Amino acid sequence: MTSLVAPYALPSARGVVANHLRAGLSTGALHEQRGDWPALVEAARDFSGAAVELAALSERELPGLAAFLDEDPWLPFRFVSVHAPTKHLELGDRALAAALSELPPVVDAIVLHPDTLADPSAYRALGRRAVIENMDARKGAGTTVAELRAMFERLPEAGFCLDVAHVWSLDPTMALGHELLDAFRLRLTHVHVSSVTAACEHVPLTAAHEELFCEVLERCVDVPWILEAV
Repeated sequence: MTSLVAPYALPSARGVVANHLRAGLSTGALHEQRGDWPALVEAARDFSGAAVELAALSERELPGLAAFLDEDPWLPFRFVSVHAPTKHLELGDRALAAALSELPPVVDAIVLHPDTLADPSAYRALGRRAVIENMDARKGAGTTVAELRAMFERLPEAGFCLDVAHVWSLDPTMALGHELLDAFRLRLTHVHVSSVTAACEHVPLTAAHEELFCEVLERCVDVPWILEAV
């Protein structure tokens, strides 16, 4: 199968990001193949074998992903995360947490958006695989150290995923990124990397943003970086 990713990957990954040995791709960036998990994994593998994030952003995509993973496919990645659904949520927290907890052990991390969790304690079922992501300027929860600390009090085993573009949407100086790392660096499992528009839509990383994000990213060199746009 011809890769849809490799010809377009290098222009969006420059400097510090291109040189990071544990960079990988989010399948959420591959809109045309959405739902075709074998094709998505192959495209992500063509980009990098270091890491991948399997993005079931709609609850309707989760059964297909679970079925795919239950077939024990070959996943050559050294780090595998799943982005839990944030759209079309119908199951409720208890049922969704139960479904996520049944994902096989090959999944290292399960990323949760704090603004979608009505009952955060339900996700204790995920144990250490639960990972809380900081939110962008559109969201009413999970954007500050205080808001995230309250979430971690409900999920004491959870890890932390730093989204640098979300930080920028709230604080273009990126001081917030350092505050979040000062507070939660020991929980850090991986980083989301992209640029965002004024409407907080993920787009390929620009050279200007990469330079701006550099100091924060340099504090995260020991964890995978997941590109959310190619």
